Amino acid sequence: QVQLVESGGGLVQAGGSLRLSCAASGSILSIYSMRWYRQAPGKQRDLVATITSRGTANYVDSVKGRFTISRDNAKNMVFLQMNSLKPEDTAVYYCNADLTPRLVIGVTTYWGQGTQVTVSS
Repeated sequence: QVQLVESGGGLVQAGGSLRLSCAASGSILSIYSMRWYRQAPGKQRDLVATITSRGTANYVDSVKGRFTISRDNAKNMVFLQMNSLKPEDTAVYYCNADLTPRLVIGVTTYWGQGTQVTVSS
């Protein structure tokens, strides 16, 4: 069974930094794009950053220059380094991956359970 587990969330003051990690485990053949989403209270879940299997990254405008997405393909992990955090970055952050489990045909999108990030002013 494939699982994505996030870690690294917490409470930080505005201007501070956090590094989120997400590990994919289970019987996995290949992982393609990996992403970070976030959902603030009462709002929809929004895409924050994407990284392809080759390392090409894209960001939503509101985090460009402050957040960096990276991945370790050998460890099936994706990271989100968040600097210069603002109160409006407060949300539950979810990782997401397109992958093919072993003995399965096709690509399926998996989600982690989320990790809370709270930025105080």
